[in-house]
Amino acid sequence: MLTVGDKLPAFKLKATVSNDLNNAFVDIDNDTYKGKWLVLFFYPKDFTFVCPTELTGFARLDQAFKDRDAQLLTGSTDSEFVHHAWRTHHKDLSTLPFPMLADIKRELVTALGVLDKEEGVAQRATFIVDPHGVIQFVYVTSGSVGRNPDEVLRVLDALQTDELCPCNWKAGEEVLKAA
Repeated sequence: MLTVGDKLPAFKLKATVSNDLNNAFVDIDNDTYKGKWLVLFFYPKDFTFVCPTELTGFARLDQAFKDRDAQLLTGSTDSEFVHHAWRTHHKDLSTLPFPMLADIKRELVTALGVLDKEEGVAQRATFIVDPHGVIQFVYVTSGSVGRNPDEVLRVLDALQTDELCPCNWKAGEEVLKAA
């Protein structure tokens, strides 16, 4: 698995961005959000139980991430058409404010090292990537355990200080000073 300090691999994937079939799909690659922080979070499968709770949790914080010049991107190994169907038929996902990447060839999840070897789907993995394309944070949980979007935002805040941040540090609190 790639980790802190590694470069985000090159990718170009279809993404679902709308319920309107006339403009539902776009291509997204490393240059689409060049110069921004990326919060890239993968989940195992569409039409499941834990995954929509996470997508709605991140959606609730979408503006907070944007305020920090960070773009949320979510994805799975499902196709853009499955993403579209899920968005269309799940009331909590119909207005999802960020792209849903379709890694149907499993290229990005394989390059990142988060392809579940037994199931052949993405693990529940989160990466924070800085504006230079360098991974600064990795968070992977068991498929049955949802992650905490507030914690991902807290870590982004800490990374953006470029300072030493103690345990449970929150934006606005004092950072540590090296003696």
